[in-house]
Amino acid sequence: MTDQLFLSIWLNRNGRAERTRQFEKMLRHFPFSQREQPQSILSILGVDTTEPPLLETPVNGPVDVDDVVGLLGDYSGDDVAFELESWWDLWIYDGDWKLAPTRVLLSCFGPAFDNGTHEAAGEQEDLRIDFGVDSHYLPDLEVPAGAKLIESNVKSLLRLVHELDSVLEVKRRMLQTESGVNFADRLQQVLSATGRVQ
Repeated sequence: MTDQLFLSIWLNRNGRAERTRQFEKMLRHFPFSQREQPQSILSILGVDTTEPPLLETPVNGPVDVDDVVGLLGDYSGDDVAFELESWWDLWIYDGDWKLAPTRVLLSCFGPAFDNGTHEAAGEQEDLRIDFGVDSHYLPDLEVPAGAKLIESNVKSLLRLVHELDSVLEVKRRMLQTESGVNFADRLQQVLSATGRVQ
């Protein structure tokens, strides 16, 4: 059963005060795909996720972070959120293995914005990266020659998490699935079942 995988980041007091700057740092450290890809979409939202976007604009890839950041400056407020739907490269199996652009969603939430989670607006994460389905990061014995390539995907994911720890004002972070399962526990469980780890 697949589940959505995302990284939630809560910023410390200094980071929250300059959340747009922290989002910019996250964008600058994110390894956007440099391959041919569909357009990215920048959305700026107000109040909550059910409201129509204040702005929704296509961004030609590869993403130019300066162009994206230039659009953010016109929008501010505690009830504003930024979302960039874009692409990064992962090994994907579609009858054969290939390194291909894969959808990712990078978000920044104002403290009064309701992002639709069960957390109260002031308690929810400040930044989030939605990495898509967790099966891109979990080994599957049914897929030939997949273990090493899935391991490469996991290393890319963990490298990014640690790089963001070093450049952002992180109070805490959590890598989990949409159902609330801790991804490290899920990965350990799958590796144990496949006999790769005891």
